[in-house]
Amino acid sequence: MGGDYYDFIPIIENQIGIVIADVSGKGIPAALIMASVRAGLIAEIRNNYAIRSIMTKVNNLLFESTASDIYVTAVYGVLDPKNRIFTFSNAGHNAPILRRAGGEMKYLTEGGMALGMFENSKYEERPLGITPGEIIVFYTDGVTEAKNDSQEEFGTRRLKQVIDDSHQLSAGQIQENIHGAVKEFTGVSHQEDDLTMIVIKIRD
Repeated sequence: MGGDYYDFIPIIENQIGIVIADVSGKGIPAALIMASVRAGLIAEIRNNYAIRSIMTKVNNLLFESTASDIYVTAVYGVLDPKNRIFTFSNAGHNAPILRRAGGEMKYLTEGGMALGMFENSKYEERPLGITPGEIIVFYTDGVTEAKNDSQEEFGTRRLKQVIDDSHQLSAGQIQENIHGAVKEFTGVSHQEDDLTMIVIKIRD
């Protein structure tokens, strides 16, 4: 019962929608807002809109129906494994990390503002060609902002290191390694936020 959300949404054959999101605030109010965002997102996906249009429509739904201090960060993308294309838009969310087969890492930042902040916000979408062995890691701030006893954050540098060290493993094993690394880093510290992740690895 909280503000993190992830989903896999079948669209058409060989295409699946992938979303990860985080709402400002916690508890039941945050969960209700996220349920509304999910319903709006699925409705717009079924209307066959382009990703950038879906993001604008969900943004306006949230803007019109919530208080001015409520917003949602999100990444929504469509994975086409047959043609090996991932097209996404990032609405102010922690940038997913793409590890290329050769070891290069980049952040997936293209998109626009967090959802619900401004009316009629515009979003761009970015298609990426993906090849076997490449990895995309989506996460919420509960991963990178997890703190140890010295109040130091786990951060993206450590996250990238775990991804790099684990790149030959399966998606599930990479996710387990990230989770284990965060837990080891925080030790006995109280975990204040959820550890929400999606790991995609392109197979041969």
